[in-house]
Amino acid sequence: MTKVGIILGSTRPGRAGESVAKWVYDLASRRTDAEFELVDLLDYNLPHLDEAMPPAMGQYANEHTKQWAAKIASFDAFVFVTPEYNHSTSGALKNAIDFLYGEWNNKAAGFVSYGSAGGTRAVEHLRLIMGELQVADVRAQVALSLFTDFENWTVFKPGPQHEGTLNTVLDQVVTWGKALEAVRKG
Repeated sequence: MTKVGIILGSTRPGRAGESVAKWVYDLASRRTDAEFELVDLLDYNLPHLDEAMPPAMGQYANEHTKQWAAKIASFDAFVFVTPEYNHSTSGALKNAIDFLYGEWNNKAAGFVSYGSAGGTRAVEHLRLIMGELQVADVRAQVALSLFTDFENWTVFKPGPQHEGTLNTVLDQVVTWGKALEAVRKG
């Protein structure tokens, strides 16, 4: 069974991402074509990148890196739930991504973003990063607006159209995650 990690990319106190990630997970959990797991960066408490060796070497010295690497290695695909901060993704998510290399390779990724412009600029940056990590990112994307999908900018109330878009993202992520299995087994 294809395993998909739904990565909550914000660690900010009072973050909107927690309710968004739970919505993604709840909808994904209704599916039978893959296993889904919610991965909260807060649970890993990663410091600013503190490994002496480049991640491509796969020689991790720190226990927190080894735990993070094991978690990411266990998945075939990912859905990144990302805020948009200053026209990009969160520093916490970028840092978590940068800790690893091989564990990301030859997998698939989709994106659910939120922000004043739907988080689209954060996803533009993430797509470039995914390319460097040999991750196939899917075309469909859920872009949630703080103006229309949140009440008072804090209470998540997604428009009904987003459920269909999310299912398209999940369809694509699962399909690509399965397709890349042969590449991962090399």
